[in-house]
Amino acid sequence: MNDAHHALIERFYQAFQRRDAQAMVACYSDDVVFSDPVFGTLRGQDAADMWRMLLSRAEQLQVRFDQVGCDVRGGHAHWVASYLFGATGRTVVNDCQARFLFRDGLICQHDDSFDFWRWSRQALGAPGVLLGWTPQLQRKVRRQAFAGLRAFQHGRG
Repeated sequence: MNDAHHALIERFYQAFQRRDAQAMVACYSDDVVFSDPVFGTLRGQDAADMWRMLLSRAEQLQVRFDQVGCDVRGGHAHWVASYLFGATGRTVVNDCQARFLFRDGLICQHDDSFDFWRWSRQALGAPGVLLGWTPQLQRKVRRQAFAGLRAFQHGRG
């Protein structure tokens, strides 16, 4: 195990627990590539601003993480976030697996995976139950998430 990378992942999630987006972003390289089922792929500033946006809007957020492991090149962690989904006010418990790649002591790639249908059932209610498994709903959610990110970046979010 690489102790510096292990500490980097822990620092990232401890900042998440504190709702400290700046400290999270400081763990990323400037050209980081982030991906998850809701936002798709975000690069650099978009990935950083996603965390800034999410944490600025987070209601009743609780984050826990475990199973941190890593080597010289990459790492992984398990994390769970509980929060109120702003668009619907519904409680979400999102259970995620994260994979990381490192370069020059920073995270250069961060891939979060989780069950989109499970997430959509919690976040969206009936539409998520009925359509959460469909690519159409995932595309719609992704478009809305990206539009929200752009509005946030332009001071309208």
